Parts: sequence; structure tokens; C-alpha cells
Amino acid sequence: MDNKILLEVKNLETHFKTEEGLVKAVNDVSFDLYRGETIGIVGESGSGKSVTSLSIMRLIPDPPGKIVGGQLIYHGKDKAVDLVKIDEEEMRNFRGNEIAMIFQEPMTSLNPVFTCGDQVMEAITLHQKKSKEEARQLTLDLFEKVELPTPERILTAYPHQLSGGQKQRVMIAMAMSCNPDILIADEPTTALDVTVQKTILQLMEDLKKKIDASIIFITHDLGVIAEIADRVIVMYRGNIVEQGSVLEIFRNPKHPYTKGLLACRPPLGKRLSKLPTVADFMSEDDDGNMIEIDASVEEMIQKVIIKPEETKARHKKLYDQTPVLEVKNLRTWFPSKKNFFGKVTDWVKAVDDVSFDVYPGETLGLVGESGCGKTTLGRTILRLAPARDGEVLFKGRDILTLAKADMMELRKEMQIIFQDPYSSLNPRITIGNAIMEPMQVHGVLGNDNERKERVVELLETVSLHGHHFNRYPHEFSGGQRQRICIARALALNPKFIICDESVSALDVSVQAQVLNLLIDLREQFQFTYIFISHDLSVVKFMSDRMVVMKSGKIEEMGDADEIYNSPERAYTQKLISAIPKGELSDIEARAARNNAQSGS
Repeated sequence: MDNKILLEVKNLETHFKTEEGLVKAVNDVSFDLYRGETIGIVGESGSGKSVTSLSIMRLIPDPPGKIVGGQLIYHGKDKAVDLVKIDEEEMRNFRGNEIAMIFQEPMTSLNPVFTCGDQVMEAITLHQKKSKEEARQLTLDLFEKVELPTPERILTAYPHQLSGGQKQRVMIAMAMSCNPDILIADEPTTALDVTVQKTILQLMEDLKKKIDASIIFITHDLGVIAEIADRVIVMYRGNIVEQGSVLEIFRNPKHPYTKGLLACRPPLGKRLSKLPTVADFMSEDDDGNMIEIDASVEEMIQKVIIKPEETKARHKKLYDQTPVLEVKNLRTWFPSKKNFFGKVTDWVKAVDDVSFDVYPGETLGLVGESGCGKTTLGRTILRLAPARDGEVLFKGRDILTLAKADMMELRKEMQIIFQDPYSSLNPRITIGNAIMEPMQVHGVLGNDNERKERVVELLETVSLHGHHFNRYPHEFSGGQRQRICIARALALNPKFIICDESVSALDVSVQAQVLNLLIDLREQFQFTYIFISHDLSVVKFMSDRMVVMKSGKIEEMGDADEIYNSPERAYTQKLISAIPKGELSDIEARAARNNAQSGS
């Protein structure tokens, strides 16, 4: 990083007109970006971080949004230009060429009807006036730079034929195709496995140095920020509430909101009874004014630490019981190839000879990368995916051999909470009726009036309100929708619940609230959970024992703390090393390396 300012954001104001009035999504935001620097902008959904990036790119839809004030002074190769003042045609010359952007979801950013190669070549021919053959060769070179396997194959592949990590690499290649000065990355690793995320972060850092670019990295996860950023900007409700070097922010956060974001990440070296949340550091009065709660991150964490002897006592009590679920030699295979006569010649072995037990009141964590078989395993246990062979014994009865009527009755006791709450809820049905529906199907309670009373109780149990009954799913935030799905899962009074990536799409602060809720419900109703996630830090926080899966098989299984502290298998070690830990010692070491490199 040198001392030359590349972009000055001065008093930026971006407003949206909505049915509920004017929303100041970006409110008097100012910061500078230096050449070769990576700035991290962090905050929850609605904080204004993504709108800030879209404002810099001049991609705010007008109406309903508009940049109403401020300056965006870009110090380009020739002269300084205020991007707010230039017309759309002139802005197109900067967009993609001088300032490029990587969006959060590559599948929606890539056109499904064009090959990946065509889409990158289009960007090159548009901005660099290259011939088709030159653009093709440059695209192949870019695919090699972003470490895509078999660049020739990916050149002719369509987006749906690639994994999430590969699609994100194509997006990075496209963004880098014109050697931009500024690269804006909006949540580029949120949906990726920790190992893929680590590779993408390292790749972006390496490419930044190669083309001498600057990065604005947007995320809700301060752990990721610690891995890549030089400076941090913390946003809350459209305002910058704190900014400074990564080391300053992590070592001594000043604003209560920053403290909350730091505290609510599941820690790896400690076992907590619950996660601190933003509400532990700040609240609001009736007029919307912030009330600061005087506490440090360390003080708040110390209050909820579980002592090793407490964990030991809990586990002795758990494992003296008879298992509630026994999975024996379970296999779930899907046909991948058939011959001319329709006979299957090859199989995808999604679950391959898996065995384990789950005890009443236990939380068993299932962790592994995408494609390891963990979700298929969860669905097979509930008979939502067909097993090839094996046994799934729930309270001694083999689920796989039950008649349809018996299975229907058993579903009262076994429920699942899916990853995406929005697709789990019918947008045309009010959330009250969505929760009441399974009770009607199974004949729980005498009539709909009694069921409605029960729904109101359930909404209050998950920290929502009874008057939400007649609202529709789109009227709620992601975290609230997940609470609605939890309430629906509770409607039949189950004892066994599978949580399938149920917090992976949530902000870290909302994630902490939902995880705390699941733990409270486990203690209150004596639930048994199988908790599925690709995020090992979340699984470790939630689980008593952990199962690590790879390629349909169990790679390692045992006490969650022991697996984290002393992993036996190389694959588990790789997963743990890839977790963005955000520890001060790592940040200090990284800062020292960067200073040494800039001084040499």
C-alpha cells in the first residue's frame, strides 16, 4: 500500500423512496481508499454497506433510489473525476474498466444461457477492443490465474455445470479482465465452504498485488475481515459508526455495535452456554436513541463460559442413556450413468456405509464441505431421500421399513428446519396459517381457535409477537423468517429436530440469536438435534459430539472439543485451519508481514 489516494468518498448520501417513507440507506458517509489497500466494510443486512458499493458503481436503481448528495472522486490514470457528476455513458467507461465488482451470488450474476468463456470474453472485447481470438487467449490466461482446473473445459462450460467456488472464480476472472484500479467484492465468500473461502481470499490478495489494485471488501463477518483487510469501516443503519486499522478495531473496539459484532462470532478456544449478541452491548429507547451498555467483549464472554467439568457432567448424563436414534450401515446412492437399455452403470455414493448413534437431549453436529453427503444423510434419516440399504432406528423402530401411515404418525416426533426460510414458506399464506397447517394435517388440538392460541404461544416462544399471525413471509427479515420456520417445526411437539444449514444464510449477529434460541429450546423442551453445517465453528459451538464427513463417509467422529483441539485426520485438520479465527495474534502477525513487505 502506498500513500496515494485512489478514491475519495465524501459525504455520500443515497436515499430510497418507499411506501413507509424516505429511507436514508447511506447517510453522510466519508472515507478514503489508498492504492494497494484493502478496506473492509462490515455490518448487518440493512446497514448500508452494499448500497455504498452500488453507489460507487453508480448502479442504484432510480427510482426508487438516488444518490442525493456527496462526491465520489476517483483519481484515475489521467485526472481526478467526480463519478457522481458524470453522465451514464461516461460512467460505463469507468465501470468494469477502472472499477469492477464481484457480487455475492455468482449464479445470479452469470447468464445461464451463455458459456463462462463467452461472458468473460465479452467483457474483454467491450472494454479492451481485442479480437475474438485475443480475448479467448486472455480469458484462458485469466482462468489459469484464478486457479480454475482445466481452463479449456470451463471456457465452454455453462454456469450450472460448475461448483459455487468455481463460479465465484469465473466472476473474479471477469472482474480482473481489464486490470481495474478498484475491485469491489460484495459478500463474495458468504455461501462458500471455509476451505473454498480461504482459497478465494488468498487468490484475491495475490491478484490485487499482481495488478496493483485496491479492494473494497464487504461482509457481515469480522472474522473474514481479519483475514484480508488493512482497515475496517463499521456501518450501522446507513452511518459509519467506527473505522480504523484491523488491529485497532479488534484490539480495542470503541462503539457498542462493533463490540457486539466481535462478540457474537462463535469462539473456537472456549465453550459458551450462549453467544453474546449486539443487544448485550446496546439497546434503544422509545424514540430510537441508542443506549450504550458499558461492557467489554471479554467481560461479556467470561460471563457465559462453560467450565470443562460442567461439560463432562452433561456428557456423562447424556451417554448413560439408551440412544434415541441408531443409524446402521446407511447407504444412499443416486444413479449417475445408464447404458442404452436404461441399466445403471455408475452411482453417486452420497451416503456410503454410515453408522452412528444419537442420544436423548444431545446435539450431534454434522460437518463437511459441499457434496460430502451431510444434507443427504439428514434427509435420508427422515425418509425424504430414498435409502439404498441400512437401518435407521428411532426409539427402536426401523424408519426405513415403516408403512406410509406409520411414518406419517412418526413425523410428529421428527422435524427438519431447512437452510432457506423464504423458500420453506409459501409466500401466499400468512405465517400464522403456515405454522397452524401441520397441526391441522395431524389433528393436533380440537379446533382452529385452539390451534390459533397455540400458534400465538409458539410465536412468542421464538421471540416474535402474536399480532404477526396475519403477516406474510416477505414482511419479515431473514432472521425472523428462520424463527417462523422454527415455530412451525415446534408445532407438533417433536422431540427430534434436524437443522440443515439453518443459520448459514444469516448475518453473524442474527445467527447468534437463532443459535441461542435453539439452545434455549433444547433445554426447555429436551430436544435432540442433528445440526448440519459447513461452518465448523458454528457446529463446535452447538454440538456435544461432531461427525466430520467426506465423500459420503465418516472421516472422524467424537467429542466436539476434542476433535477441534486434536484432530486426527488430515481432512479435519484442513477444515479447522481454514476457519477465519480473527484472533489478535494472527492479526498482529499479518500486520507485521505486511509492514515488512512494504518496507522492503
